[in-house]
Amino acid sequence: MDEVVQPFEAEVGRVLEIVVNSLYKDRAVFLRELISNASDACDKLRYESLSKPELLGTDPKLEIRILADPGANLLTVVDNGIGMDKDELAANLGTIARSGTARFLEQLTGDRASDVKLIGQFGVGFYSVFMVADKVVVRSTRAGQEKGWIWASDGKTGFTIREDEEPLPRGTAVTLHLKDDAKEFLDEAKIRTIVRTYSDHVGFPIVLEAKPKPGDTRTKAHEPTQINTGSALWARPRSEITEEQYREFYHHVAHRFDEPFARVHFTAEGTLSYTALLFVPSHRPFDLYDIKHRHGVRLYVRRVFITDQLEELLPRYLRFVAGVVDSEDLQLNVSRETLQHGTVVQKMRRQLTKRILDELARKAAEAGAAEAGGAAPAGADEGAARPNGEATTEAGAKGPSYLDWWAELGAVLKEGLYEDPENREKLLELARFRSTRGPGWVSLADYVARMRPGQDSIFYVTGENAEALRTSPQLEAALAKGCEVLLLDDAVDEFWLGEVKEYQGKKFVSLTKGEVDLSRIAEEGRIETPDELWDEDFKRLLAKLEALLAGEVKAVRASERLRESAVCLVADAQGLDFRLERILRQHQQIERLSKPILEVNGRHELVRKMAAMAKDPAREQDLAELARLLLDQARIVQGEPIPDPGAFSRRMSAFLAKGLPAAA
Repeated sequence: MDEVVQPFEAEVGRVLEIVVNSLYKDRAVFLRELISNASDACDKLRYESLSKPELLGTDPKLEIRILADPGANLLTVVDNGIGMDKDELAANLGTIARSGTARFLEQLTGDRASDVKLIGQFGVGFYSVFMVADKVVVRSTRAGQEKGWIWASDGKTGFTIREDEEPLPRGTAVTLHLKDDAKEFLDEAKIRTIVRTYSDHVGFPIVLEAKPKPGDTRTKAHEPTQINTGSALWARPRSEITEEQYREFYHHVAHRFDEPFARVHFTAEGTLSYTALLFVPSHRPFDLYDIKHRHGVRLYVRRVFITDQLEELLPRYLRFVAGVVDSEDLQLNVSRETLQHGTVVQKMRRQLTKRILDELARKAAEAGAAEAGGAAPAGADEGAARPNGEATTEAGAKGPSYLDWWAELGAVLKEGLYEDPENREKLLELARFRSTRGPGWVSLADYVARMRPGQDSIFYVTGENAEALRTSPQLEAALAKGCEVLLLDDAVDEFWLGEVKEYQGKKFVSLTKGEVDLSRIAEEGRIETPDELWDEDFKRLLAKLEALLAGEVKAVRASERLRESAVCLVADAQGLDFRLERILRQHQQIERLSKPILEVNGRHELVRKMAAMAKDPAREQDLAELARLLLDQARIVQGEPIPDPGAFSRRMSAFLAKGLPAAA
């Protein structure tokens, strides 16, 4: 018999080490994860059997069995679901197929509390078994196939796969060789408690078969007993569901360890009938930006699982949402292709999106009321009936604040600003931004309320880091006039700003692009007028600088936006902003970056001295060197690479030497 020996992927070993050490106090979750995987396998087989009834064979009743054998120190979880073939065993149990794995590992600190939080965001699923077992054996037979396979691992050195000489008829059996300090999980009462706590909602029977402990002559082996309620949680009356049950259902359906930030549970009745139970996570999944990442919403038809890959059920910017939607109107044997183009799914999508955004708006309003020291807004009570009487929405348990949540997932929600024009106004109200006002977050409504007399635009700058943007020279004139500026450092900002032109009649205006007119905004103190500053000497300097830098900049002009800095770069009014150009260049959407415009501050002492230099032909070379030095300085501030760092260093050293007094 051939046996295939394979090492784990490099990342898996480290993840396993962290899981075993950091999640030690939460070890009971391993059973939840195994039951959740078994439930998924049964769901998938039930759906496939709609078109291929022969897959069920002579065993149509789908169930999950837990076998506890204290004498052998073995705990086994068995399902008669879809099963796995050899390749699926290797792919599902030997790798961590998440695009965020590297980032996850980079952020591990060794601090238990911190790492548990990271693991909660990442999700570990099957690997949690190694918290309690020093050896795991998985036997599996794919439904409709005769060959079965055995996967085995100690969670350290790798895994083996070999053909099973006595294969299961169908499904998967996971057998744990428990560690000495994990024997408590063989106790019948302990298993019942774990199942009631974590998996009571699972829609398939969970049957327990427990043997007595060695030496226990008074206790006989119990008859197999179903230990879960087995009814769909989303179909129960909300008044009968506890917060703990909601929370554990989220863990089950999302395969994650964090707490849900918000919950939407409603039933729509009328021309379109369905029930939805949806959860918004507290933390960002690490694979959220993976192009293959889909939302975690499962579609059921009359309690029968249909698919978890229906992308049309929610817009992509809500891909972090997990939960279930159970329809009464669709056919059980409906194909995915039919669903993708069906009007029923489109109607559900609009309603689900509205409910989620409304719940987030309620959360945002609560946060605003709390910051203002007030109460929650009227109409924010849990389970409040909607005006049309068709559905109700229920809020989730208290957890992170809205601003904490926005810091985690706001950038994804902003994708909807250009993807979803229908809900753009709602999304603009939900959005929060960093600004020059302080270290916190601001809403657009708050920004507009604080606008200066004479200000008719919402000013912003974009870049890689909000804190670095606070010192951008392009902000100087706006700040001098008391204007607040939004600091946009999410890559998505560059794209939605191209679609969203204004908010409440106020246009979005970039301070790093084109010419900005701030003349109608009052400024404290006397500021020199252009006529006083931009004399013939200054105009001569601008002309010479433009000639000297002709191959590197599009133009050189006097700056209205600078107050303290000597120079800055800006993009042409008809062109793309700097960061958007860099993003498009990185993705090979454009061949080269456009030439920037160099703005010069006529108020700056250095510039006035350069204007005097421009009148002296003997200092032409010094002026040329200084011009290139200032251009490189502007590039550095803008985050652009310097074409010749060595030349920049030599010029800087030369001018510093000239400014120092001669040695004694």
